[in-house]
Amino acid sequence: MSGFELDEQQQAILETADRFGRERLYDLAPRMDAEEWWPAGAFPAFGDAGLLGITIDEEFGGAGLDLLAAGLVLQGFARWNHALALSWVAHDNLCANNIFRNGNAAQRAKYLPDLCAGRTVGCLGLTEPGAGSDALGAMRTTARRDGDHYVLNGSKIYITNGAVADVVLVYAKTDKDRGAKGISAFIVETTSPGFAVAQKLIKMGYRGSQTAELVFDECRVPAENLLGTENAGVGIVMGGLDLERAMISPICLGIAERALDLSIDYARTRVQFGQPIGHFQMVQSMLADMYVAVETMRSFTYQTLARAARMEVGGGGRGELHKQTAASVMYAAQACHSVLDNAVQIHGGSGYMWETEINRLYRSIKLLEIGAGTTEVRKMIIAEDLLRGIAPRG
Repeated sequence: MSGFELDEQQQAILETADRFGRERLYDLAPRMDAEEWWPAGAFPAFGDAGLLGITIDEEFGGAGLDLLAAGLVLQGFARWNHALALSWVAHDNLCANNIFRNGNAAQRAKYLPDLCAGRTVGCLGLTEPGAGSDALGAMRTTARRDGDHYVLNGSKIYITNGAVADVVLVYAKTDKDRGAKGISAFIVETTSPGFAVAQKLIKMGYRGSQTAELVFDECRVPAENLLGTENAGVGIVMGGLDLERAMISPICLGIAERALDLSIDYARTRVQFGQPIGHFQMVQSMLADMYVAVETMRSFTYQTLARAARMEVGGGGRGELHKQTAASVMYAAQACHSVLDNAVQIHGGSGYMWETEINRLYRSIKLLEIGAGTTEVRKMIIAEDLLRGIAPRG
């Protein structure tokens, strides 16, 4: 990327994802929203089109590109079907990319080709019923070594793709006395004895993107499925969270772009008092605000993705990038909220109707403000870095 402009290859990636989303995903969105329906053919179609494994080396079936390229694919999808875009990023970034970055040769060879082809679906299991913002400190899921296996006990909740996943990247405590320093990561196949989907959760937004509670009851996982080393999962978590935050921003951007386009079209065609509402200065003011929000969101999103693409393995959870990813997603989510609020205002009564596209987009915004750390947690990360070195009180 030169300055803030996409280069020719990057623009082509965005256009490819946009075209795929418009032609293959857009028509699925109404039924997904109305019925919480899951289109089982979506992931094989992603794989056939070469739109999975964006950050994964070609030897494992991936595209061998960087995080910015992955963000562009996500942005293109989010314009047309944000529910499937969310499922895509949970699979491609939270699961597959984490295995690629932190797995050994055998783990990569075993799991990545099927994930990159869409033959299997992946997800990440971190959040628990009693551990949201304090996901590490309050984690209760445990794993104990038993011969050639680990035995997992506990539950995970709000897991995107949880109800349809074949592979779950799960975090569990292997040394309770060490707190966050005693967490390990495991690759768990959902056919493993002791694994179950406790319930599929029904959501306000992103409906059709399958969200579930997962239960591990004496779940036996081969010891060879330990990702990294025992008790070193915190490094994987923190690096993964920084990348996840960087990758939420393109969802915000894609949704906001679509909302702006719909609002411009509506302002041109909706006639009141004998003229299109786009002639009214108050509507023009809202459109101008929406445009500025989208463009600033775009610059910050691309800049952060480009920087996060250079993050070394084990480099997350600290420093300038940690602060920037938190700031990027905080701004993008708040800007997306502002854009959608204006979009519904422009659409008036039709925007308030559940079945309309603009209403579907509006119901997406709250997740963006609470996922991968709430807005308040994001502010804490930013402020903590800004105030580092301040003298303690008294």
